[in-house]
Amino acid sequence: QVQLAESGGGLVQAGGSLRLSCATSRRTLSSTIMGWFRQAPGAERQFLTLISGNGAYTYYDDSVKGRFTISRDNAKNTLYLQMDNLIPEDTAVYYCAAGALVTLQKMRADFWGQGTQVTVSS
Repeated sequence: QVQLAESGGGLVQAGGSLRLSCATSRRTLSSTIMGWFRQAPGAERQFLTLISGNGAYTYYDDSVKGRFTISRDNAKNTLYLQMDNLIPEDTAVYYCAAGALVTLQKMRADFWGQGTQVTVSS
């Protein structure tokens, strides 16, 4: 069982930045794929990005490519999401997930955090 806990959400103006963190309950295995998803009100949960166990491979959905950066520090058991140039459409609850790679562009999420709210004002 892997427990995940997000932090770092908040209110930011359009064009601003936030960095989300996701702390894991135990040392993440080098083979564990991790990723970020988000869910806006009334919408389905949307995949954003994933990272390989050693951090060498990353993939981004087109909606965040070039603005968001995923990274991980396995020694600190922490996953990060740096979000730059935020727009109001980025407003959502953001979730980290741990799981496995399905394809190079898709992951299976086996464990979820509780989510952190990000609100971008115009």
